[in-house]
Amino acid sequence: MNAVTTPLSPEELSLIDRYWRAANYLSVGQIYLMDNPLLREPLKPEHIKPRLLGHWGTTPGLNFIYAHLNRIIRARDLDIIYMCGPGHGGPGMVANTYLEGTYSEIYPDISETADGMQRLFKQFSFPGGIPSHAAPETPGSIHEGGELGYALVHAYGAAFDNPDLIVACVIGDGEAETGPLAASWHSNKFLNPARDGAVLPILHLNGYKIANPTILGRESDDDLGKLFSGYGYEPFFVEGHEPSAMHLAMAVTFNRVFDRIRDIQRNARERTSSEGMPRWPMIVLRSPKGWTGPRQVDGKKVEGFWRAHQVPVANCRGDEGHRKILEDWMRSYDPSDLFDDKGRLKVELQALAPKGERRMGANPHANGGLLRKELLVPPIEDYAIEIGERGNKQVQSTEILGHYLRDTLKLNNPEQNFRIFGPDETESNRLGSVFEATDRVWMEAIEDYDVHLAPDGRVMEVLSEHLCQGWLEGYLLTGRHGLFSCYEAFIHIVDSMFNQHAKWLKVSRELPWRKPISSLNYLLTSHVWRQDHNGFSHQDPGFVDLVANKKADIVRVYLPPDANTLLWVGDHCLRTYDRINVIVAGKQPESQWLSIDEASAHCKAGVGIWDWASYEDNTIAPDVVMACAGDVPTMETLAAVMLLHEAIPDLKIRTVNVVDLLALQDPKQHPHGLDHQAFDQIFTTDKPVIFAYHGYPYLIHRLTYRRTNHDNIHVRGFIEEGTTTTPFDMTVLNELDRYHLALEAIDRVPGLVEKVPDVVNGLKAKLIKHHDYVQRHGEDMPEIRDWCWKR
Repeated sequence: MNAVTTPLSPEELSLIDRYWRAANYLSVGQIYLMDNPLLREPLKPEHIKPRLLGHWGTTPGLNFIYAHLNRIIRARDLDIIYMCGPGHGGPGMVANTYLEGTYSEIYPDISETADGMQRLFKQFSFPGGIPSHAAPETPGSIHEGGELGYALVHAYGAAFDNPDLIVACVIGDGEAETGPLAASWHSNKFLNPARDGAVLPILHLNGYKIANPTILGRESDDDLGKLFSGYGYEPFFVEGHEPSAMHLAMAVTFNRVFDRIRDIQRNARERTSSEGMPRWPMIVLRSPKGWTGPRQVDGKKVEGFWRAHQVPVANCRGDEGHRKILEDWMRSYDPSDLFDDKGRLKVELQALAPKGERRMGANPHANGGLLRKELLVPPIEDYAIEIGERGNKQVQSTEILGHYLRDTLKLNNPEQNFRIFGPDETESNRLGSVFEATDRVWMEAIEDYDVHLAPDGRVMEVLSEHLCQGWLEGYLLTGRHGLFSCYEAFIHIVDSMFNQHAKWLKVSRELPWRKPISSLNYLLTSHVWRQDHNGFSHQDPGFVDLVANKKADIVRVYLPPDANTLLWVGDHCLRTYDRINVIVAGKQPESQWLSIDEASAHCKAGVGIWDWASYEDNTIAPDVVMACAGDVPTMETLAAVMLLHEAIPDLKIRTVNVVDLLALQDPKQHPHGLDHQAFDQIFTTDKPVIFAYHGYPYLIHRLTYRRTNHDNIHVRGFIEEGTTTTPFDMTVLNELDRYHLALEAIDRVPGLVEKVPDVVNGLKAKLIKHHDYVQRHGEDMPEIRDWCWKR
């Protein structure tokens, strides 16, 4: 028998409607009022906020869903979190967590009294207060609705490996028009009911966005049913205007969909059914935009139209008629029927909220650091390569990291708290050894000739960077660990998602009640310098520039030059929390420079002089500093150093490698920044620095502009020249090759050009020879292909 077998009784119907009215009242109050919260006197201009900010249109529907989720949680003792997709749904989320008591527990000054309610109202979208979104400040939230498109993918990320969790995800019909959300419906193909939780998508169709109808809002139920059946869901429809009928319909529908979720999970876990990929339920809720608000204002339609989207009555301070509309609207909820004389929610209504951690605002999954366990990682020394004669061994660095990740998956298999995400590129990025530990998760049909597909796989691949990023964010925000591997050029697809996550971390770190979550780790490979075969469309290193814009203590950027440094960096990043780590590393065979002990010391320092690659008298300053950051720039720099030393033996050369890019910043700007004395000791105060950088040159100037020797730092990097060509020709096109670097050094050392004209001519001749050779043969010259470091 169902835990809830009948629709609402008359008493239950009255109670749930009153609770919904209380949430609506608090929501309107947050948008409009700064005083007189219980309307104990007629509204006056000074009671109204001078700036009316917020969004009413979606809020009554959000409150309606929250009230019914409370009912189902209490009736069935369910573990549910609420994912609020509609943008600016903050009034409803704040109102409901206040009603259930969570808000006042976290923020004691917002007490469950008339004074507390007044502070609740005033703080909303007010200087020094809280945003209008379901932001990090909002209890129960792991998703901010400021940018639309990511609610459903976050919901699925939260449900993976959370077998007892149900994520109720409300999707606004405006959000449903975005590309990421449209792709997110396919996440059901990756959700395994035997080991994962469940996601209940609730498509909230109120028909309008800011000033236009919505696409799905105008589609018929028949077309919507076909659409979502095609996506693999079982759609249920709840629609109407009259509150009592809507409450009854929602109660019946919730009974059915939660029965269906229970049956799907039970069948999968008890293996009583072989239905294959289940057809999960979803709900289409049609309710008027601005439901229960003013029908008309100034003779124009408001409820059920786009004018209800933000602030339906705009001039309540200056216009007595508008103020009367607002007061009548708020009094229509009958606050005396909802709150007692002290301003506290009446006892019989308090009883409708779940208790303790079953409250959606207090659910620990919505504060994932409470649940986070340290990741188990193997010692990197077990995977370190013996480099032999320095620079002579060719190794695919990401392949070595793949072995480490394989065993990390094995170590954490009992905990089921680590996954690898990527857009169909795990093998391509040379991480294929992880398939010795697990498979790709796949819930659709598997053919007998398929490889590495299984319902219980822990590698998540889909050709959508949005889904990979969103799944990982949801997974991290609920207390787990992960890695996102992607082609460097196409990580730009998630630029705005990165922005939103960085902002979330920045704010959440300032909230003592939000506990640290595992860092978001990017491995960017198939990078700009080895996309010679795919061409210009695949050649863009600019994601790092975006990352460097963020708050310093949130972001880290690492450019390991070989396999052992990549091992150290990868291991370090997986151990960190509350950060975004970006690792850029090549997957092609490349020279190996540092032993594991040297790599560890170098990575801990972030920047260091490579004495073994330098030619200088330590008692006096060098003539030139040859600096590099990135694997290909490192190789080209060392080749340039060799050329210079062979041609000009008396030239004093210092070779510097940078692995922690943001260590170049002033320590006042970034916690990893070298102090000025250390920076000057490495880069000198007055000698030319030729800096070969992986990305766009201006970033190095931006990071070092406060340094003493900034005017002498000359950067070469990607200058937006690319095509389908040879690997070395890519560096030549961008003047990052060994010949251009050597020429730059000669040009920058005072008086050197005049002393070595033959060397200059010889280097220029090499560039001409290279051009002619690749045009004729289609590959790099043997002296380039076979080059190796020699001391």
